[in-house]
This record gives sequence, C-alpha cells and structure tokens, in this order.
Amino acid sequence: MSGVFTRRSLLSAGAAGAGGLLLGGCDRLDGDPAWRHLLGLAEPLHMGAQRLLIGRGALAPEFTAAQLSPVFRTNGNTQPDTGEWQAQAASGFAQWRLLIDGLVRRPLALPLAALQALPQRSQITRHDCVEGWSAIGQWQGPRLAAVLDMAGLQPAARYLVFHCADRFGGSPYYESIDLIDAYHPQTILAWRMNGAPLAIGHGAPVRLRVERQLGYKHAKYVMRIEARDSLSGLYGGKGGYWEDAAGYQWYAGI
Repeated sequence: MSGVFTRRSLLSAGAAGAGGLLLGGCDRLDGDPAWRHLLGLAEPLHMGAQRLLIGRGALAPEFTAAQLSPVFRTNGNTQPDTGEWQAQAASGFAQWRLLIDGLVRRPLALPLAALQALPQRSQITRHDCVEGWSAIGQWQGPRLAAVLDMAGLQPAARYLVFHCADRFGGSPYYESIDLIDAYHPQTILAWRMNGAPLAIGHGAPVRLRVERQLGYKHAKYVMRIEARDSLSGLYGGKGGYWEDAAGYQWYAGI
C-alpha cells in the first residue's frame, strides 16, 4: 500500500541514500533517553496502525528465483558455543529435538525428520536487517501454525517464546511473537535455504521466519518454543534479547 509508511520502506530509502542521515545517527539517538522513551510510546501505535491498515493476514512481498541475492550475509552469532548444540551438530542433528511446551495440551519433542515430513511452504522473501542491509532468500519449512495445532494451545496462551542455542556474553538468546504473527501463513520453521539444508551460519537446524518483521525477530538455532500468557518475568521482561539488552522495540513490523 503506497500510503502506508513502514519500516521496510524506511530501510529501502536508507539503502538508496535517502535515509543515510537517519541510519548514521542511530547510535547518537539510541543513547538519548527521551528518544528511547518516544520510541517506546510509538510502538503500540505502530503495531495497531499497521495491522489495521495493512491487515493481519496481508503477505510480505515474494520474489522470483531470478531475484535471489548472490550473497546473503549472516547476522548475529554464526555458531553457538553451547555443548548441547555442538554435540547435535557433530551428529548431523540426528538426535536433535524441537521442544514445544508451556501452555499447550500436548507437549512435543519433534525430530528434524518430523518437521520435514509436515506439509511444506516455500517462499522467496526479503530479509531486512535493522543494521540497514537487505537480502532476498528462499526459505522452506512447515508453517508454525501446523506445529502449534499438533501441540494444542491452551486458551490462556498469548505469546510464543523461541529459546535458542546461542548466547551473547553469557546471556541466552531468545525472541517472541504473538499469536497473530504465529498463525500468519508466511511464518514458518525454516530448515532449508536456497535449495539446501540450512547452513550453520544461518541458524541450523531450524530458524524462525516471521516475514513481516525485521531480521532480529527471525530467531536462529531454535531449540524450544514455549507458549506463555505473558512476557513478564522472562529474562529482562521485554520479549527478546535485543529488546532487553539494547532497547529494540518488541514489535518490529515492516
């Protein structure tokens, strides 16, 4: 929609040079308490406006194979240092299990083969990083909705927390989304990228793809999905590692 101002359009403008001053001033603004408070006040307004104007089920743009980026950068950690994940990687993830628990009726421990056996969605989308770069890649995996239906969410569930194998400075990496994004048709648990199994640098064996949000929401190295009624009391209480550590906004819709 041409009349809707989104974070995706802002990043695109920055890449073209129009937003260079804004991106270049991020560090200075980020240290200003008044600016950070203003961003916090604007977040619920942004989320509400985007979902009202664009629609809860609206799809992120999809592209053709000819438009795949020749280089797709890795971001964040490129290999977890936890012993459990390293042992799983050494065995080709043969014993890896994705745990789904919390406010669910049927807790699950799904091997990679079980996720691969579910109906698959393949999509070619653009990854927009908060650092200002973008890349187009192809992702394949089951819809998150299918896994949630297998587990059966309890009525009190409002959020999904993705607990990951990697850490930053000893702090576990995690992210979270609400059920609107969880059940969006483009939200998948990707185990395949650009026609090959997901590489370690991109989050093997499974990463979240939540295509209408910025890149830091696309959790890599997912080990556990926890259904919760609230994000309070979880680590820093803001719903994600970067939200806790650097004041990123919880809703990163583009």
